[in-house]
Amino acid sequence: MQKRTLLTALASVPLLAACGFKLRGSVDFAFKSLYLNGNANSGFLKELQRHLEAAGSLQVLRDPSQATQAEAIFDDLGQRRERVVVSRNAAGEVRELQIRLITRFRVRDAKGALYVPDSELMQYREISYLETYALSKANEEDMLYRNMQTDIVQQIVRRLAIVKSVTPTE
Repeated sequence: MQKRTLLTALASVPLLAACGFKLRGSVDFAFKSLYLNGNANSGFLKELQRHLEAAGSLQVLRDPSQATQAEAIFDDLGQRRERVVVSRNAAGEVRELQIRLITRFRVRDAKGALYVPDSELMQYREISYLETYALSKANEEDMLYRNMQTDIVQQIVRRLAIVKSVTPTE
């Protein structure tokens, strides 16, 4: 039985390699240190810091006195939550909502040259809505906002990873 399991595992290795499967390794960023400029209590920046530190050998700075020592500065230009009615029933009651999370940011060096110009990322989810389940829908909405924030943070980390081949623009 163990022999069969071993042979199956060995036979699957070429198949995984042929499909392009590769474990995610550490990311090499174009800069060695990054200062996160924004609200010190921001859950978004805390999550971004955790993802950046886990992604590679990048020193993430949060203390404002260290901003001048950083090779790059991430400016959090704000997040905005929106709630839009998508559909109503015949009585005019809301039946479906679209919630949106919009994040604006830029990445620059200490002299002001831009690595990533002012950018805006948006995530949205559609959610059914019934007035009788308002409390549970509010909890679901909060969970969806957290998931959208995580998606945006992962997109930002991927964008910062590809900056390595680009020289800063004026």
